[in-house]
Amino acid sequence: MKTDSLFYRIFQTAPGIVLELAGASPSDAVGYEFRSVELKQTAFRIDGVLIPTQDNQNQPTYFVEVQFQRDDRLYHRFFAELFLYLAQNPSTDLSSANTLTPTSGGE
Repeated sequence: MKTDSLFYRIFQTAPGIVLELAGASPSDAVGYEFRSVELKQTAFRIDGVLIPTQDNQNQPTYFVEVQFQRDDRLYHRFFAELFLYLAQNPSTDLSSANTLTPTSGGE
């Protein structure tokens, strides 16, 4: 989807935006790198995961899902992706999981 790749590039270039969307300080982004993470099993793909760098492993991880088309199962899918990620990465300190939609409900 075009919006996914656009936002991926934006968040990779300026990861502080993910932190700002989550209500955290954008200046903390220096200790993170932004990636798209593919999960094993079903073909789940989280649009973006802001993962602490090796030097900042004690910092939380932030997740973002971009959805600009109607998706009645958005939250079902997003939570499934999050829980699968957390199951495969048990040491992850989850701080925030955010959806970016054109309206506040995303539905």
